[in-house]
Amino acid sequence: MPKYIIKPIEELPDLLTIWQASRILGCHTNTLRNWERDWKLQVVRIWNRKDRRFKKSDILELIWS
Repeated sequence: MPKYIIKPIEELPDLLTIWQASRILGCHTNTLRNWERDWKLQVVRIWNRKDRRFKKSDILELIWS
């Protein structure tokens, strides 16, 4: 059994953590950071720590494009 199991996409929140987004896309978290830096993917910053959150709709758009 896998160590980390991700919920079905329908059950995930509208704002995804970098870990959730990377698992859906099948890429490393650093890849998402690079895409953000290169303006290929928009990110929402939350809280005082400025944690990254990715819109689920943007992630799904990457899958289907």
